[in-house]
Amino acid sequence: MATEEQSVAKKEPGSPLHSERGTTRIEDQVVAKIAGIAAQEVDGVKMGTGTSRTLGGIVDTVTGGSGQRRGVSVEVGQIEAAVDLTLEVQYGKSIPTVAESVRSTVIRRIESLVGLRVTEVNIVVEDIYFEGEATQPSLEGEELVTRDQERVH
Repeated sequence: MATEEQSVAKKEPGSPLHSERGTTRIEDQVVAKIAGIAAQEVDGVKMGTGTSRTLGGIVDTVTGGSGQRRGVSVEVGQIEAAVDLTLEVQYGKSIPTVAESVRSTVIRRIESLVGLRVTEVNIVVEDIYFEGEATQPSLEGEELVTRDQERVH
């Protein structure tokens, strides 16, 4: 009887990432990037805050990074993932409606693209922005990039 229970357990994998032929591991940064991109698919959302976007732009300039993960933190297990997002919402948009749309979009994307079950998506709205507001780093940020680039050379 124990053998029968073991074979039933083997037929019910805990994750589509585990099979008889091997295991697929998804790195945290992949899940974070997917979460960040998915959140930005929602109208009226900018990831991170003005400060983090400026600092992220500086880091991207120096390191050549893409900056997709700003404002995203994830915990990834073997079959589940949890996501924390920090974002700005466009002035005039309903924050609860935008947050729920972000939450459902992020869950849907991670579960369909990665195969992990999303246990929670926590959202912190740190600021609002106005439509057409510039998202480029300020002049102060550009000066800082120049000083950082001089140190690298």
